Amino acid sequence: MAQTWLDLLFAHWPVPPEALRPHLPPELPVDTYEGMGWVGITPFVATVRPRGLPTVQRFPELNVRTYTTVDGRPGIWFFSLDAGSAPAVLGARLTYRLPYFRAAMTVERDATTVRYRSERKGASWAATYAPTGPPAPAAPGTLDHFLTERYALYTTGFGRVLRADIQHPPWPLQAATASITRNTMAPVELPVREPLLHFARRQDVLIWAPAPLSRSRRDRR
Repeated sequence: MAQTWLDLLFAHWPVPPEALRPHLPPELPVDTYEGMGWVGITPFVATVRPRGLPTVQRFPELNVRTYTTVDGRPGIWFFSLDAGSAPAVLGARLTYRLPYFRAAMTVERDATTVRYRSERKGASWAATYAPTGPPAPAAPGTLDHFLTERYALYTTGFGRVLRADIQHPPWPLQAATASITRNTMAPVELPVREPLLHFARRQDVLIWAPAPLSRSRRDRR
């Protein structure tokens, strides 16, 4: 599946790994950086083109995530994925076995600022955000790199852990500012502190279908 992600905000909070542990399958470790796990919330607008189909869908999406590594492959574990498109939610649940939810979502954008709202039962988000610096890739070994440069997602299906490979250029990260006025998205309590923020204007992505860990796309080459 080919996707383009637009006007994306990374908002990250440090969380003790023991708080995250019950929310991941036992086969998946909680990745830490300097002893802390991380919860990320990423609102953006997705343009999606499934392989073999001419139809392009465009809709808001908001992901809540943490991080794990299996067999040396850093990846993402999604707690939830909200989307403003019912067909996208159904397709992603069936194909990728991911916890997608239909939400009422609005996105407004001017030359510099994004105003983003998402609402469903038990989970809501409202924020205004904007970039404040020039784009640049994250340096290897840094926290920014740890949080963003991950080329796999992990999920479960049919009683097994699955991995889907992700391909995209390095993130063109920009420093960002955000006013978050509502946030009940995370499955754990977030610390009372300002999140670490990054912005990306655009990212073009390819995502492969998920497969059991021993049969991922790269393993089959």
